Amino acid sequence: MKPNFSNIFKWGLAQTMISTGMVKNAIQRSMNGEHILAVYFHDPSKKEFESAVKWLLKHDFQFISPEDLLMIAQNKQPFPKGAIMITVDDGWKNNEENIVKVANKHKIPVCIFIATEAVETGNYWWPKVMHANQIHQKGIPDVQQLKKVPNAKRLELINKITTTGTREREAMDIEQIKRISKSPYVHLGAHTHTHPILPNCSYEQSLKELKSSKEKLEKWIGKPVISFAYPNGDFTQREINILNQLNYQLAFTCEPTGIKRQNLLSPLKIPRFAFLEGATMDENICRMMGIWQPLRDKFRYTVFHQKTEYSEYKFQKQS
Repeated sequence: MKPNFSNIFKWGLAQTMISTGMVKNAIQRSMNGEHILAVYFHDPSKKEFESAVKWLLKHDFQFISPEDLLMIAQNKQPFPKGAIMITVDDGWKNNEENIVKVANKHKIPVCIFIATEAVETGNYWWPKVMHANQIHQKGIPDVQQLKKVPNAKRLELINKITTTGTREREAMDIEQIKRISKSPYVHLGAHTHTHPILPNCSYEQSLKELKSSKEKLEKWIGKPVISFAYPNGDFTQREINILNQLNYQLAFTCEPTGIKRQNLLSPLKIPRFAFLEGATMDENICRMMGIWQPLRDKFRYTVFHQKTEYSEYKFQKQS
């Protein structure tokens, strides 16, 4: 991590949250059983991930799996105290070394959500776009802009990108997926096939994304796939209906709040907090405990009158 102004400021803010007892209070709320924590990673280093796991173990957190969460939602297990669920989005190549080996070592469950096209091809679409932006290829919007256009238009623009040379594989391959699925601590879920922004898709596209990713993953691992994570956290009621139709049992958003009892009444809208690769450990402790993002959003609203919207809320007019 480069010591720029932003990182120094965030480190100082995290130190303040820790020294004033905000983290301690957040831990206590979890231990009192006020909520379950769910945290999502993407492509952390082994040091980042293991440091987070060791910190959580040191503070007596109980790691739960998707199956545990489903049993809790169905009132077949009591609502736990001090529980946390570790999830990982996309299926990056380094996840086997940096996450699965750590999970096996510490005997903790992790759930990895797989975007199946990248497993088959080796690469994700957004690094390709970022590279096109870096070399100033004309007519290619940046990633954030592409997340806002209809999916057919996004695909059209991506197909215009000219590439030189061979890109290094970014995602796990099928053999890795099969191998990690044999671990008793690894649970695999779907994350669509091509990782589109689902509300930007037609009904037919959305159905295909949710169905094909589940079918491919089940074929590879020989196990039922019951869980799903919305790419970018975006969905509408349409996606919930399709997930129900396809017999998914759990789906995870990017809404930064703890999982309370009432959240489990809607198991296809489970909230999660974000772990930020490259940030300081102090900042990520605040993130995992659920105090960083809500405080950041409150600050943005108070100072800049910017309201941060998550999940289906920013697409509710389309649903």
